[in-house]
Amino acid sequence: MALATDKYRSIAAPSEGVFKDRGSRFLALAFPVSDEEQIRSIVASLKTKYHDARHHCYAWRLGLEGISRSSDDGEPSGSAGKQILGRLESKGLSDVLVVVVRWFGGIKLGVPGLIKAYRESTAEALEAAVEVEKTAEIPYAVTFGYMAMNDVMKVLKDLSLPQLSLDCGESCSVSTRVRLTSVDDFEARCSRIDSCSVKRQD
Repeated sequence: MALATDKYRSIAAPSEGVFKDRGSRFLALAFPVSDEEQIRSIVASLKTKYHDARHHCYAWRLGLEGISRSSDDGEPSGSAGKQILGRLESKGLSDVLVVVVRWFGGIKLGVPGLIKAYRESTAEALEAAVEVEKTAEIPYAVTFGYMAMNDVMKVLKDLSLPQLSLDCGESCSVSTRVRLTSVDDFEARCSRIDSCSVKRQD
């Protein structure tokens, strides 16, 4: 059964927020992201760029389902990553990474102080971001005989699906992306075309 919605919210571009308390400085950096490899690359680059900071705590959410992960990076358990993730969840944002870089000011803030710092710096970064609506999609490869070309192209046109590539030899193949709410319809239509088969690429 197709989903009732395939829309979710993300951010259009990087943004930041700053929080200071008793000498400690918290720089929250929010990024639009698409996969875990990109996330790992951004986190690694920030650790290099801000190598003088004591902690690089983060959280991220991906996709319509909001798959998530967080890291306290040495801060007391639950005082950092969980707070960052909580802000992402309360804003309903996905495909977003937030890294909060902390420079220690010499005075311990305690867990309540840390919770406030990570919450507030993240909130400021997300408030500064421009939100965008995204559509969850699944990449597909469609394979078919040459005589079925017109039928396959009609399916793509009827469902407003992009033709990302097209190869024709003894058989033909086309790659496309199908929004989640159209998946059942797409697969059903293709199944009615002789020599046509579809395969998810995710």
